[in-house]
Amino acid sequence: MASSVAKRVLSVVASAVFVAAGLGMSAPAVAETAPLSNLDQLNFLLDDVAPTATPEHDTWRLAEEPQLVMPWTYADARDGGTFERIGGGTLDPATGYWGQGAFNADDVARTAVVYLRHWTQFGDKASRQQAYDLLRSTAYLQTLTGPNAGNVVLWMQADGTLTPSADPVELPDPSDSGESYWLARSLWAFGEGYAAFRDVDPEFAGFLQDRLRLGVAALDRQTLTRYGQYLTVDGVQLPAWLITNGADASAEAVLGLSAYLEAAPSDTGVRAATTKLAEGIAAMASGDARNWPYGAVLPWAESRSVWHAWGSQMPAALAEASVVLGNPALLEPALKDSAVFDPILLTAGGPDNGWNPAPVDRTQIAYGVDSRLQSLIAVAAAGNTPGLLGLASLVGSWYFGTNASSVPVYDPATGVTFDGVAADGTVNRNSGAESTIHGQLSMLALDANPELRARTLGLTTVVSRDGARVVEAETATSTSGKVVTLPDSERWTGESQYSGTGYLQLAKGRSATFALPPATSQRLVSPIIFSAQSGKASSLWRSGYVPLGVLTHSVGTQGVTAVPGALLPQTLPIAVPTKGTSVAVTAISGPVKVDALLVRPLFSRLTYGGPAMSTELVHSASAVSQRVAVNAAGGAGTLTSYDSRGVVVAEHTISGAAQITLKPGGFALVIKG
Repeated sequence: MASSVAKRVLSVVASAVFVAAGLGMSAPAVAETAPLSNLDQLNFLLDDVAPTATPEHDTWRLAEEPQLVMPWTYADARDGGTFERIGGGTLDPATGYWGQGAFNADDVARTAVVYLRHWTQFGDKASRQQAYDLLRSTAYLQTLTGPNAGNVVLWMQADGTLTPSADPVELPDPSDSGESYWLARSLWAFGEGYAAFRDVDPEFAGFLQDRLRLGVAALDRQTLTRYGQYLTVDGVQLPAWLITNGADASAEAVLGLSAYLEAAPSDTGVRAATTKLAEGIAAMASGDARNWPYGAVLPWAESRSVWHAWGSQMPAALAEASVVLGNPALLEPALKDSAVFDPILLTAGGPDNGWNPAPVDRTQIAYGVDSRLQSLIAVAAAGNTPGLLGLASLVGSWYFGTNASSVPVYDPATGVTFDGVAADGTVNRNSGAESTIHGQLSMLALDANPELRARTLGLTTVVSRDGARVVEAETATSTSGKVVTLPDSERWTGESQYSGTGYLQLAKGRSATFALPPATSQRLVSPIIFSAQSGKASSLWRSGYVPLGVLTHSVGTQGVTAVPGALLPQTLPIAVPTKGTSVAVTAISGPVKVDALLVRPLFSRLTYGGPAMSTELVHSASAVSQRVAVNAAGGAGTLTSYDSRGVVVAEHTISGAAQITLKPGGFALVIKG
């Protein structure tokens, strides 16, 4: 990793995390073994192409070095453990062209980042050459002249022909006609490329600097002209100056811009752009341990209801920017996202593709896992909170068995990262560019931190998990309301998604009762209800004779969202008693449209284990400090509690079952082995 914060992981955190910070005093020493990172699969995806120079598209020394290097987009599994390289869209056998293309700028730029980090981490000359070639390829895809100068064409065919308008259509169309994810990712590559080449090849670094500035100029005229303006989003104000209205896209740009600024701190233009983007990302954070989105930085400024793991490097970007810009305030939302939301996510099942707002897409992919892993490492370094690396080991162990399939999805011998794991444990055994890229970025991060790597490799099995669960409203054990079944095409509203088969509608005075799963502690219940714009609906909730609270279901002006109103979780103020077996609701005024109940233990837990070690995580959603029991299985280890910023509160060596006080929103780790 080339950035300042990532480097600091090595010098500040690596040697201390499992010892001084109480993350396992007895963590085993790491033997001198081959790195986890293996570029074989990524090398397999690479191909040569010789595009033509035009006034709009050219690159460094194209006349002298006409061959560019591009990664194929997909690699479909074939018999015998082999793969076939595939483009995007439908192949036209007559022309050999894909509906989208063979190569895409997103993957070209991110592949460049992999080789840059591999070169700077290991001094590998072959990776330096590949990084050089891939940066030239990234630059070729950038438009040089006209109103779209600085933007990026997304797709290229195998013969070097650009496909500005893909089939199926993607926005913007043409792909270089506006701000885009691929522009953001190109800035990521140019920024890390400049930092890596500045001293060893100043001329090439100067070229990358020019291209980065060209991309920033495009942002300045397309995106950052909206700086200081806000979008109305179902009654709240969110920043209007994010790339494609996305904190996710903006974060990947900020990663590159921050790396660039460390190497070129006097570039005031880039500094101004980075500052604005980082401020916009930070403004997307909300909620706390009890209330949606539970401290997370939301990815999309056109919805209050959507979070996804893929591309969720917002905390990493804020951590990097907080250091290079000298602005500690940017770190605060990153700390909450990491120390509060990640434990909730882990105990619920891991980095899902979509909480919209119920966890409706529980497929998990390397892009999501890597985003969470990179963020925890970066925030731990920037905040000097090495306890977050204990969470990072839990996230990273996904590659080695703690996923829904219970089998490894990364092979260090081949560099293959499978394309994902479905909620039912089915493994997608393809291994295309995106999964390969982010698998390698994760492995490089682990290789850079031997103690973290050892801990991560030692956790291969989910021993137990007790976290958020979904009770679908349609499964009410009794109701005087109406179950509304939605076709698949109508469950996505454009800004949120109904889970299950639809929702339960209650007119005034109508009621329903829902069975709750068994529990060992009190539970917080967050009904996910459609709140109408200026709505009048309200509901009364109880568990047996215990009142849980009254909710009102209304949001403000629609603004830029797809539909008026919003599907949002609302947490009941009173927790359900441990012995409570059901929750009932009565509509005080209607209609009340209940999608589902998100049911969370007041103290969520998980334990991951392996042949010689284990890690137990306990997270508190209590509003007050409380004592909790840990290490029920017994055995010796280290018990450490942390507050909601990941700061150590207390640390103990234990020899059996124990108790510890958890701060509101805080977490504890029991490290054994």
